[in-house]
Amino acid sequence: MPYYVYKIHPPLKTLELVGEHASFKDASSAVKALRAEAAQSAAIKMIFADNELAAEDLLSQVRPPEPVVGDDY
Repeated sequence: MPYYVYKIHPPLKTLELVGEHASFKDASSAVKALRAEAAQSAAIKMIFADNELAAEDLLSQVRPPEPVVGDDY
């Protein structure tokens, strides 16, 4: 499974595929370089997925909020 690198543009959180890498080391170095040169308005994310569709689905999912002290787990 490859590593996909995406640029996420606010406010609609549109996904732009930047690259696909076979190894973590290559993907990590690409992400670090993109984050160094990217504008603060766009987020750079790396995801490990079976294919491009699965990667975009995982990045589009809304995570539940983290529990706050005092909440029941």
